[in-house]
Amino acid sequence: MKKLRGFLRHYKLFGVASLTIVIGLILELSGQHTAAKWLISIVAIVELGPLLSGMWQTLRSGNFGIDVLAATAIITAVLLGEYWAAIVTAFMLTGGEALENYAEHRAKSELDALLEHAPQTAHVIRKGKTLLVKVSEIHVGDKIIIKAGELVPADATVIEGIASFDEASLTGESLPQYKQSGDLLLSGSINIDGPVTAKTTATAKDSQYQQIIKLVRAASASQTPFVRLADRYSLPFTIMAYAIASGVWVVSGQAIRFLEVIVVATPCPLLLAAPIAIISGMARASRYGIMVKTGSALERLAEAKTMAFDKTGTLTSGILSVDSVNAISPFTQDEILGLAASLEQNSNHVVARAIVTEAKQQQVKAGKVKHVQEIAGLGLRAQLKGREVLIGRLSLLQDHDVQIPAKFFAKSLNKTAAYLAIDGRLAGVIMLSDELRPETKATIDRLRQLGVRNIAMVTGDNQATADAIAKQLGITQVFAETFPADKLRLLGEIKGRPVAFIGDGVNDAPVLTASDIGIALGARGSTAASESADMVIMLDDVSRVASGLEIAKQTFAIARQSILVGIGLSLILMAVFATGKFPPLAGALIQEVVDVVVIFNALRAHFITPSAVH
Repeated sequence: MKKLRGFLRHYKLFGVASLTIVIGLILELSGQHTAAKWLISIVAIVELGPLLSGMWQTLRSGNFGIDVLAATAIITAVLLGEYWAAIVTAFMLTGGEALENYAEHRAKSELDALLEHAPQTAHVIRKGKTLLVKVSEIHVGDKIIIKAGELVPADATVIEGIASFDEASLTGESLPQYKQSGDLLLSGSINIDGPVTAKTTATAKDSQYQQIIKLVRAASASQTPFVRLADRYSLPFTIMAYAIASGVWVVSGQAIRFLEVIVVATPCPLLLAAPIAIISGMARASRYGIMVKTGSALERLAEAKTMAFDKTGTLTSGILSVDSVNAISPFTQDEILGLAASLEQNSNHVVARAIVTEAKQQQVKAGKVKHVQEIAGLGLRAQLKGREVLIGRLSLLQDHDVQIPAKFFAKSLNKTAAYLAIDGRLAGVIMLSDELRPETKATIDRLRQLGVRNIAMVTGDNQATADAIAKQLGITQVFAETFPADKLRLLGEIKGRPVAFIGDGVNDAPVLTASDIGIALGARGSTAASESADMVIMLDDVSRVASGLEIAKQTFAIARQSILVGIGLSLILMAVFATGKFPPLAGALIQEVVDVVVIFNALRAHFITPSAVH
């Protein structure tokens, strides 16, 4: 019963039109022609109500829709007594809307499934006992057991056991992911092997699954009515249709000739083919772990001429490792590493994490340092036993008149350096590296094949290092030595519009919002970045940027093809029916066939398969 009510709510106009046709046929066959005429005419006018309301809303928003042709056809048909042509036209319109609704429902069903299968309970170990608790009662640091077939209730790190996990609903990755001690488990992934014990790294509400649900809800809330791609063609097409129909009427002196032309000038493809293609394209993108929040975002992506990448964590793995610790006499390597770790231990910056990790691996103890001051985008400053200590970029130390020997400039490929100074003198340099993602070069090449004219890179690295990386990747525009606050300003300097910006960090959120298309890489990363972006790539794979672009381009190619075919066939039919040899009902029926063909062509977007990036 619930499904029936839902069907009637979504498809009631189509249902009424269908039922009216059936009853009308029965009345006609039983000889009740007058009753059939009045019933069909009244229903056709009633069905016109929502159409006129939509036309008014379109006009109020400053746009012009092609709906006016459909309204003219129905009204003219009723006035001239061609009631069957009127109801068939109404059937065509409501049927097209029902098909659009079906496509939208099918597109959202995959995302809605997330809401229905959210983790509800968890096995938590407390005081040596395993308790079954609600996911809302999970705390950071809890030990949990995930048995075979169970959902991971909260983000966690494996501490015991080995198993494979299905992350397909989260990341689009179809193959099970092998997990062992030290590996991250994403909430919502499914254990398909034996039990594992893990330590939670986030509460359930802050975990991956709930972040995706928030994104789904935000996408649903932000969905605005589609600006119909066809409306760009609507004014000239409408003028042409009225001109042909009016010309035939004037020449023949018969109003019925006007209707015969106008009834085939109400193509459903022009009204619905583009939205159906766009919705299908968005659904297809979600199957590849790419969540596009709005149809307009997908359209802007399809038209993107420039892609700007934040380097760290996007083009690279984002996981820095210490290559070398260079100590300047009288300091030792352990002293420099220990002092650096002491300053950086409370920072979440990737450089800080790498230094602290290296200190732990080398069993170098990090001491407690009070009054650590962060200098945004540059580094840290602290007072230690009455001495001023600086750690950070080369420019930070140079601003404090610290002399840096040329041999310590991080000019080698893909190198980052943390400089440490004590009381205005260089004490040591820690060299770090961040490897390029294995798929990065192939992704850049694929983007060029897809028509992206300019590819830019934004990084805090020095110019020499940035240029070397850009040359290796074939990137044409480089913005080096940038601070987080510079990104918005640099956005205006990037050549070629529209511009898509791809990033993954908290400091990328403002530029993701301000860019023409903001793309957040890896929803398991910064929540702020994911919420600010127009598109979120759930899998930590930069090649999905190229996949998303290919889906967007193919989607809009299909949409435009559907529109142009619809216009072309309508023009041919107008020419044929201008001869006056065919009745209006025949035109309405032929238009039905054309509509079905073109709309099913639009549904091809649901089966787009982007090329693999190698």
